[in-house]
Amino acid sequence: MTPERRVALAIDALRHGWPIRLDDCLTLLPAETGLGDGVAAGQMLISCARAVTLKLANQREAAVPEAPVLIRGADPFDLASARALADPALDLATPLKGPFLAEPLAHGEAAVAAMTLARLAGILPAFLVDPEPAGEAQEARSSDLAAWSDVIHLTIASRAHLPVAACESAEIVAFRSANDLREHVALVIGQQRSDRAPLVRLHSECLTGDILGSLKCDCGPQLDAALRAMADEASAGGWGVLLYLRQEGRGIGLINKLRAYQLQDQGFDTVDANNRLGLPSEARDFPVAARMLALLGVGPIRLMTNNPAKVEALRGAGAEVAERVPHRLPPNPHNARYLDTKRDRTGHLL
Repeated sequence: MTPERRVALAIDALRHGWPIRLDDCLTLLPAETGLGDGVAAGQMLISCARAVTLKLANQREAAVPEAPVLIRGADPFDLASARALADPALDLATPLKGPFLAEPLAHGEAAVAAMTLARLAGILPAFLVDPEPAGEAQEARSSDLAAWSDVIHLTIASRAHLPVAACESAEIVAFRSANDLREHVALVIGQQRSDRAPLVRLHSECLTGDILGSLKCDCGPQLDAALRAMADEASAGGWGVLLYLRQEGRGIGLINKLRAYQLQDQGFDTVDANNRLGLPSEARDFPVAARMLALLGVGPIRLMTNNPAKVEALRGAGAEVAERVPHRLPPNPHNARYLDTKRDRTGHLL
């Protein structure tokens, strides 16, 4: 079986609540989706960030930066207690947790791979370790992830003329990878030309902002403003490219993004909410964006962003960013704190 197929089957297993076995050493059942009558385990694997939230960072085995943490409680973990431990949105309902003991983690590479697989599956990064009864587990290897994420598998699947409200002269291009169910798209505004660097915007999918008009973020207005700017560019003889990346919540998925919203309602900012979930505040796949530009035959670009880190990430993935173009929009009462967090904690120039 190929590495790519093992990863795809492992992700599918996690979404269905079935166990996986990594590197022939860790059998893991996802705490959030796990299925089985009477399932219990003496240990759980959780993220470093979740361990910090549970006040375990003062224990030596939980103090390794960014490393997953193996914990044991006074009693075995069943699925109910595992879910209460995994989901920080339940902390107020189940405040008394522990005490827990952090234990040595012998298989660190497999544990890190498990955290990545959980994020790719869109579930919380927490697992019962060697559960009883375990059931048949899907085998995978930590080294499989490199092959699975190789952007060489991404290709252009289809393209068509698509007049949009901002500009009638537009073409939509759909991209597909054999390894990934997400289908990214690009919208080329105006006539593509090699003698002029296009105005480019990387926009991560945001169902709540792009479609439902959420005021908690600035995604919808940024998308609309980018298309208008590209239309203006096209009318002046230039062109633009919108890359619409299917990376909801900066790569953590829709459900986990909504969990982060719950935590924001409790007073946590965006970064802290993601940390309490045990998830990164930035998990977007910039090599995918660079590959899309290469497949379109795009050379140097003028990137619309307020985030210098995005410029460096895209350059690191092989794209040529000739210029950073600011893309600031006014705040509203619901997203002002969100924008302040982007400025103060993630380096956005706002």
